[in-house]
Amino acid sequence: MTTIPFLNHLPSVAITAVQTSIAMIAFAANSLLCRLALRQELIDAASFATVRVISGALMLFLIVLPHWKTNGRPETSWRSATMLFTYMAFFSFAYLSLSAGTGALILFAAVQLTMFTVAIRSGEQFPLLSWAGLALAVIGLIYLVSPGITAPDPLGALLMTVAGIAWGVYSLLGKGCPNPLAATANNFIYSVPLVIVVSFLFLGDLHISPEGLALAASSGAIASGLGYTIWYAALRGLKPTSAATVQLSAPVIAAFGGVLLLSEPITLRLILASTATLGGVAIVLTQRNQSLK
Repeated sequence: MTTIPFLNHLPSVAITAVQTSIAMIAFAANSLLCRLALRQELIDAASFATVRVISGALMLFLIVLPHWKTNGRPETSWRSATMLFTYMAFFSFAYLSLSAGTGALILFAAVQLTMFTVAIRSGEQFPLLSWAGLALAVIGLIYLVSPGITAPDPLGALLMTVAGIAWGVYSLLGKGCPNPLAATANNFIYSVPLVIVVSFLFLGDLHISPEGLALAASSGAIASGLGYTIWYAALRGLKPTSAATVQLSAPVIAAFGGVLLLSEPITLRLILASTATLGGVAIVLTQRNQSLK
């Protein structure tokens, strides 16, 4: 089961590539939607996380309900649900005090460190050329966000680091998941009570506009609910180190999304940094594919 029916007739490597590409676009969309909603104060951070999780849970529940009625509901992984909630909540609050570039750098650095540490400790081999590709991708990402990098707010940096670790663990837990759609639906559903508690704790900060509500719901139902399902499916064809590296493409996609959707300018820096980052990711994934032959 590839989650996307029309992919079933493609080779497994092509299926993984398409799934991964769609997932990275979804990750970038989440950054754009969150940036737009919180920076313009269209909604508070706790409400954004709550609406995001509830929307994703509702969307996925409606999709999997017929299957669950026929075959029963699979067992829930509380660890995955907890990691998903932790990522969602800490991600939203971190962006209250961090710039988009600094936040992305901290987030994906934490994801990289988490997934690489686990992969190397488990004995996964990472060729020298792959290390070079990873270095190129990281340099490109740092170059991309460096104009906005200042000394980050300590609390915001800590929150985003926790979010990155949680997302890295969540991705690792999804490796080999037999039913990505059902697993993601369960993770979202069991995260709902947790985000509601957070909203009550920050009730004094409550403010929701129709635009903010729409952005959070879009982030939850489409970019998160469906996007994370596809990511869980893609993880079955990726080594942990490859899965960690490919996520460096998400900030680059988000930057180009800012050009298209937020009228941000196209600069030489954006072009050069994106070429370096995506080129580095391509080197890692090419090495991974060659190792399978």
